[in-house]
Amino acid sequence: MTQSSSGSTTGTLAITGDAGADRLLNTDPLALLVGMLLDQQVPMEWAFRGPATLVQRLGSLDVSLDAAAIAAMDPEAFGEACRTKPAIHRFPGSMATRIQGLCQHLVDHHDGDAADVWQGAADGADLALRLRALPGYGAEKTMIFVAILAKRMGVAPDGWEAAAGPFADDAPRSVADIDSPEALAAVRSWKKAQKAAGRGKQE
Repeated sequence: MTQSSSGSTTGTLAITGDAGADRLLNTDPLALLVGMLLDQQVPMEWAFRGPATLVQRLGSLDVSLDAAAIAAMDPEAFGEACRTKPAIHRFPGSMATRIQGLCQHLVDHHDGDAADVWQGAADGADLALRLRALPGYGAEKTMIFVAILAKRMGVAPDGWEAAAGPFADDAPRSVADIDSPEALAAVRSWKKAQKAAGRGKQE
C-alpha cells in the first residue's frame, strides 16, 4: 500500500461496486487478507464485500476488524456474524472458522499486525512463504495476493514477479488487475474466454 498525502495507506482496488467497501480493502490490511481468503466459489464482488459486512456486524458487538479481537471471539458469535443474511460467503460457517484461524495465525506470528506479513518480508520469495503459511492460502491464492500487493498497493519487493507467477503479467487474470468497473468487466471476459478454451487462470 502506498502512502497518501494524509499519511494513511491506500490502494487502487475497485472490485465490490461499493465505494466504502473498496475503501476498506484499500486501507485496511486485515480486510484485504480476509477478502482474498473469501475469494473462492463465490463472485469476486461478494467475497471482497465480506470485510465491510463484518465491520458493520462486529461493530454492533463492540468488536472491531482486529485480528486479536476476532481470534478471541466466541466461535458461535463470530459464526452468526458471518451467517446472518446476506451471508459473507456461500459457506459462511466454514469461512468463519477460516477467518478466525487466519486471525489467530496473525496473532501468533505477526503480533496481530496483518501488514507485517508483507512489511516484514525480505523479498518476493520470502513474501510468498509468509503468505503461504496463512491458513486458507494455497499456492494460487498466494500468487494472486502477491500480484495485488504489487499492482494495486505499491508493495513490490524484489522478485515479486517470480513469486506472482503468471499473475504478474498484463493479462486481466484476477482481482489484482481490477481498478475500475471496466477492468472488472475485462477480467470477467478474459476468464470466460479461458474457460471456453478449456484453459485456467494460470495459462
